[in-house]
This record gives sequence, C-alpha cells and structure tokens, in this order.
Amino acid sequence: MEVTKATKPTEQWDNGLEFLFSCISLSVGLGNIWRFPYIAFQNGGGTFVIPYLIALMVIGRPVYYLEIALGQFTGRGVVKAFDMAPLLKGVAVGQVLATGASITYYSSIMALTLRFLVASLGSELPWSRCWEKWGSDCHDGSIVNATGKMSPAQLYFEREILHEVPNIDNGLGMPNLDLIGCLAVSWLIIEAVLIRGIKSSGKAAYFLGVFPYVVLLVLLFRALTLPGAMDGIIYFFKPQWRQLLDPLVWYAAVTQVFFSLAICFGTVITYASYNNFNRNVYKDIVIITTMDSCSSIIAGCITFGILGNLAKETGITDIGSVVKGGAGLAFISYPEAIARFEYVPQALAAPWAWAPASCASSGITLGHVRRPHGLWPAV
Repeated sequence: MEVTKATKPTEQWDNGLEFLFSCISLSVGLGNIWRFPYIAFQNGGGTFVIPYLIALMVIGRPVYYLEIALGQFTGRGVVKAFDMAPLLKGVAVGQVLATGASITYYSSIMALTLRFLVASLGSELPWSRCWEKWGSDCHDGSIVNATGKMSPAQLYFEREILHEVPNIDNGLGMPNLDLIGCLAVSWLIIEAVLIRGIKSSGKAAYFLGVFPYVVLLVLLFRALTLPGAMDGIIYFFKPQWRQLLDPLVWYAAVTQVFFSLAICFGTVITYASYNNFNRNVYKDIVIITTMDSCSSIIAGCITFGILGNLAKETGITDIGSVVKGGAGLAFISYPEAIARFEYVPQALAAPWAWAPASCASSGITLGHVRRPHGLWPAV
C-alpha cells in the first residue's frame, strides 16, 4: 500500500485584486513621481515622451507579460524559476543583486520624503517663504525680475535637507542625524509591510495602489491653476525633433521603462508565482502598464507646470534653465506647488511626503517575498 503524504497548500494571493494592486503599487511609485520628471527634464521634455511611449509598447509591455507568465507557470521565485534554463541562472542572481542595490538607493529617497513629512507637521511650511539666513539668493515671487535667484523650495531642499556645500575641501562633515533617523524609519516601514509576507503586503497594496493617485490628481489640479503653468506643460509636450536623433535620449527612455515597470528585477516574477496557475493576466498587464504610463505623464505635467510658473515669476524665458535639474527636481517642484495652496497647505504636504514613501516601501521590496521554502530569493 502506498501512503500519500499530505503536502502544505501553496500560498497564494487571497484574490486577484491583491495581485493587481500589488503590481500597481510596484510599478507606480518613485519611478513615475520622482524619476520620470527629472529624466524628461534632462532630455528635452516632449522629445523624451515620444521614445518613452514607443519603448513602453515595444519593450516594456512584452517583457512584463513574459515575466508574469514565467512566474505564474513555474510557481517559484526568481532564482528557482530559472531552473527551466540553468544556463540563465546567472541572470536570475543578477536580478536579485540589482534589486538589493535598488533597495539601498530607494530607501535613501524614502528618507528624504519622510524628512519632508516631519517638516510639514509644523504650523508653517518651512519652504513657503524666504528666510533671512538664505540672504539675497532667495525669491518668493514678490519681485519683478528674480533672474539668478532660487525659490524657497529649492533653497530649503539644498541647504536645509541635503546641507549642500560648494566643495568638500573641508571634508564631508558629520552625518546628518535627522536623515539617519528617517532612513531607519523607512526600513521599519519596509519591515512592517513584509512582516507576514503576502498576507500583510497584499492588504497594504489596496492603500498603496490608490492613495498616490489621490495626491497626484490634487497636485495636478493645483499646478494647472498656477500662472504660467501652461507654458511649462507645452514645453513638456512640445518635442524638439532634432533630439530624437540623439541615441542617449532613446537610451534614457528604455532605462526609464525598465525602472518604472520594475521589470528585469525579479520582483514581477515572484509576484506572479503566487497567482493561480490558470489566471488570465492579460487584462491585468494592460491595466498595469497603462496606469504606469499615465502616472508618469501626470507627474510630468505637475512638474513642468510648476516650472512654467517659476519661469513666469523669475522672468526667465527658457523653462529648461529655471531650476537645476537632477534627482532633486521633484523635491523642489512638488513642495513648491503645495506651498501655493492658500488654505492649510500642511493638509496636503503630509500626504505628498507619504505617497512616494509608501509606494517605495511596497514597490522595491515586496518582490523578495518567497514561498514557505525560503523568504529571500537569494536563499
């Protein structure tokens, strides 16, 4: 007589919405709200949007479908899923390493958003006006021509949050205790989301997949009502056709698609491994990729609308030179828009600071959740 040994049921999402919202919170996050605007700013605004949308349709959506199909078919995490092609196991390990690197990077960005969250709890937003210690470098929109000056939001981010110095001749200085504390809290948030695997992360995804859109739509409405905002949005959508011949613009577009959809990081494969084997995910993929691209466009409209307003106030005709580009662009434009709310701007500043942090806490780490036989893909 053969004795059949009972096996432990395979862990799965409680329902299809948990998978859908988890993928949305993974894809729609810092890559859209924070990274897309400054990459578009660096690559000519509307010039970047065209190759981005092409790369999304030609590369992003097919690869996303491929990864979900691989994870759902094998029912395993990213490393074990490649047992079907042992020669490619190095690719799987590389994805795990890439995810680990991105976690440390995005956690520091989360720390900055949490620092803004703490600052927004005061009776007055500290970036809403010029302070005496900033000297003559600041303009608050009250002067006719402010060429060469910076907005309070930009000065607050560079001098009060980052504590930037002109050079490092005197060394790097001591670590900033405020940012260290915020970084520790960001890791605690990640741990809280992951404490029970997909049982806790799936429930958190309902909030993490919806809340950022509420904040984005409110900010979009406010940005569109600022003087000069339409000039910035026109700059965002108006392509500079010559730059389409620049291969670096296309390279940036493809890179943004990979960052935004979080493909080739192994996370999507692991998410799909918790699906029912017979689930039809085609509609999910269309919804996720469409919402991802729409979120990027909305974030771009907000950022460039605010830049158009700053250009009008400072008297600068070239919107591309209003502020210093780079990774800090979103931390200047979004607070600038929030400070323009006439009534209780703190009520929106706190949700704005929380939105990207919550997206990151879900998006960059949930892909590491594994089945009962191992918590981390690298194990």
